[in-house]
Order: sequence, then C-alpha cells, then structure tokens
Amino acid sequence: MTPPLDSTPLDLACAAWRAIPGVAEVLTQDAAQQAYGADTGGSTRIIRAAVRIVANNAEDDCVSAVMRVAHQHGVAVHPISTGHNWGYGTALPAGDGCVIIDLGGLREMSLDAELGVVTLQPGVTQGMLAEFLDRHHHPYMVPVTGAGPTCSLLSNALERGYGVTPYTDHFAAVTDIDAVLADGSLYRTTLREAGTEELARLFKWGLGPHSVPLFTQSGLGIVTRMSIVLARRPETVKVCLFNVNDDALLETAVERVRQILRSLPGTVGGINLMNRHRVLAMNAPYPDAPPDANGQIPLDVIDKLGRQYQIAPWTGFCTLYGTKTMVAAAQKEIKRALVGVGSRILFLSPGNARTLAKLAKMLPGAMGQRLGSTAGTLAKSLDLVAGRPNETALPLAYWRNPGRQPIDNRDPGRDGCGLLWYAPLVPMRPQYARAYVNLVTRVAKKHGMEPLLTFTSVNERLFDSTVPLLFDRSVPEAVARARACYKELLEEGRKIGVFPYRVGVDTMEAIKVHQTHSLAFHAKLKQTLDPANLLSPGRYQ
Repeated sequence: MTPPLDSTPLDLACAAWRAIPGVAEVLTQDAAQQAYGADTGGSTRIIRAAVRIVANNAEDDCVSAVMRVAHQHGVAVHPISTGHNWGYGTALPAGDGCVIIDLGGLREMSLDAELGVVTLQPGVTQGMLAEFLDRHHHPYMVPVTGAGPTCSLLSNALERGYGVTPYTDHFAAVTDIDAVLADGSLYRTTLREAGTEELARLFKWGLGPHSVPLFTQSGLGIVTRMSIVLARRPETVKVCLFNVNDDALLETAVERVRQILRSLPGTVGGINLMNRHRVLAMNAPYPDAPPDANGQIPLDVIDKLGRQYQIAPWTGFCTLYGTKTMVAAAQKEIKRALVGVGSRILFLSPGNARTLAKLAKMLPGAMGQRLGSTAGTLAKSLDLVAGRPNETALPLAYWRNPGRQPIDNRDPGRDGCGLLWYAPLVPMRPQYARAYVNLVTRVAKKHGMEPLLTFTSVNERLFDSTVPLLFDRSVPEAVARARACYKELLEEGRKIGVFPYRVGVDTMEAIKVHQTHSLAFHAKLKQTLDPANLLSPGRYQ
C-alpha cells in the first residue's frame, strides 16, 4: 500500500517496517502506549509506535533493515527485550517520542554443552533457559536474578546486573556479542571475524580494543546475540542463614562478611545482609496498623512482627557451592568467622528447605501460618540459588499494592505495583555501612517510606545495596513522595561516598550534572556512531 502524499516521516517508516520480513507487527501510537506505557515508577512517556520482531533465521538482517528505515526517515527508536525492567523504567525509553523496537520474539539459543557457553537472543528469558537445560539434562545453572523467570538474560547482562549463583556479575560472564548500529550496519568482535566464532565465545577479551562493554548501559547499538559462560551445577549447593540479633553488631558483621569472602573464594558465591523491614516485606502482609506520624509502620509493630515471624534485626544469607568436602570445610570456617556476631546459624540444602516448608505447614494456628510463610519463602530462595528461576522475590513489589496479587505469572508493571529501585554501591567498610543505613533510615522516614535494605556482596571489597521504594501507584501523592525520596537518597548518598551502579529512566538526565570528562567522551562516541541521536536518545548520555 502506497502511503498518502502528506505522510509524515513516521508514517513512511511504519509502512516500510511492515514490509520487512521478520517484522510481525507495527503498532500505532494508541496500541503501543497501551502495550508498553505502564511503569512501576509511575512515569509516563509518549510512545509513537512499536515494531515487534519475531524469530527467524536472519535476525540481524531484520533488525538492520529496521534501523536503516529509522535512519532514512529520522525516527528515534528504543529497543527492549521483554520490557520487564521493573523499578528502573519497565519498558519506557529515557525520553518522549521514541518508537519501541520489541525484540522479545527473538528466542533462539544454542549451548556448547561440553564447555558450558550459551549463545542466545534478546527474548530468551531465565525461565526458557531453565526449561531448555532441564529438558536436555545439561548440568548448568541459570544466572538467575530476583526479577523472575520472565526476564531477559541478555538485557540483565547489558544492565550489568548481579545475581546469587556462582557467577554473580552477569556481564563478567559475557564473552561475545553481535549488535546492529544506528545506521543499520553490523558490529562484530575482532576475534569473531579474524579468528573463529568458537574462539570468540570462549575468550571474552578478544583481540585489539575491547569494545564489547561499550554496548552496556548505553544507546550505541542494539545487541541481537550474546554468548554467556554458565556455571556448572556443583555437587553440593547450600545456604548459610544466620541472625544478627542486635543492630549495634552491624559493623562487626560487615567485617566478618569480608573475612569469609576473602578466605573462601570460589566456594562462597555471595553474602546478603537484610534488615528486618526487608525480610518482613518478603514474608508478611503489609500490617493493618495505622501509620505513625511519619506515615511509616510503627516500630513497635515492626518489632512485634519480627518476633512473630522469627526475624532478627539483620538476617545473613550466604551461598555455598562445591564438592561435599569443600562445602563441609567452608561451613566450619563460616561458623568460626561468625562467633560473637551470628546466632541460629543454619546450613540448608534445597531439599532440606523444602522438607522444612512442608513441616511448617503442618503446624496449627497462626504460628504455623507465619512459620509456613517464612519456610516457603526460604525453600524457593534455595531453589533460586541453585540456579532455578522462580518468583520468590516478586511479592515484594506487591507489598504496598492495593490490588490482589496473582499466585503466579506476576507482572508488577501490568498489575499496578509502585516500585523504584535505589541501588548504590557501598564500600565494604564498617563505617560506610553504618553511615549508609543511617542515611536510608533518615531519608525514608522524612518521606514516609519504609527502609527496606539489603547489602549484597559484589566482591570482598564492595556491596551492591538495593532499597525498593514501594508505594501505591494509584495515588499521585504517594508517587511524588517516592520520587522525592529517591532524589534525596541519590544526592545525600553521593555526599557520604555511595552512588548507584544503575539508575532508572527518570534519573539518567539528572546524573549528567556530576559528569564532565566521561560525559564528553560518551558524547564523542554517540556523535560518531549515532550522529542523528536516533537510538535510545538520552540513555545514560
């Protein structure tokens, strides 16, 4: 069909996109807004259209053709995989006026079963990889996150996400990528082209300038294929759970965490420290008690719930992987390291946790229900650290949601949840941890938010902390409070030496004021690779 003479550049682009093999559908603005406009942070964007690409044998040809059309007509686009970037913008671009390029239909994957490298497309989710590995009895673990089975593996790695399995840094496990640039030209690594595809999958540093990281947290290209090294499923998987029964012991606990990570590299995958608020949000319903003068759950209610659900001021969660002998030896080292700090130290396998959950359900009355809830969450968490994706962490997003929570197939964006993630890096120093906890507690209180706080070890020197700001998305005042809280956490956190490793779409512009040389360098790259600023404009740049 020939477009009318008075067609806009977008009309012409949409007509051209519809004719490209591999494009399943082109949505008009209203349909695109309906499909991609819901955000857990309450943000809105004008989405002009959407292009859905499906699996075919030449996905690069299709994506390349889509980008050549965008380049020809000067239409800005924003690629997504599954659009489940909850807490950071969901499926939204950084600014108004983009066309969504939905790559969720690209779902091919292949595994080098001998060497443990999977090559996959943007639409491959944690759940799809888990099903593939189980179906073919491959002894590898999915690099899971708490975001759930429906989230893209490729996109999480491009956001430099972290998980709890042995390869905690997901981008560090990436070896090779394919990408399409803003003008439709292709990107390949030097080793892939000059050497062999197998060598490129096996050696992440390649040959010559290492340019793969330029495609993470950027708008420099559309990554269409990625190779990721998978951790082999070990003989033994266990977690260590321990309580820190006095908040005053936090600094000592941080020192002991650092000691464990230094002494047991390779056996300990990672260690979490979670405050009572955070653990309660994952196990207990939001209390009916009236809020205090600050709009928060009263502290006496938090203390009461902590006693009822057997949750201490701080809970430690440590993952262990290896042979039975290695894990047994590590357990002894951990017990010694936690003397005087940790109490009720438990070492559990996934099987132990499932048995505990079944026994807890048999207890009568309210106590049985509460312990059953905690034990059930624990069992699912054990499956998660064993590399089996599930939704155990997703109920957190529904804690302040007035709507009914689905039993499964949860989608916080679709279901109206209010969620923003504040995720700063915190040096693994006791004084930094205390200053940071005090900051989060003070700022959350000021804005009527609950201080739900987790420290997750990135390595023996650094924590990635995550603070979910939960609110009723249907109430404009609650959305405004959450945004004001995030803004103050960002500003005040920087003053004490902590800063996010990842931000949402509404914060990308704000952090520019703190950049000079890095911003200039990124601008030069963008000007060279995308002079018309058509690919994810405003994304971290």
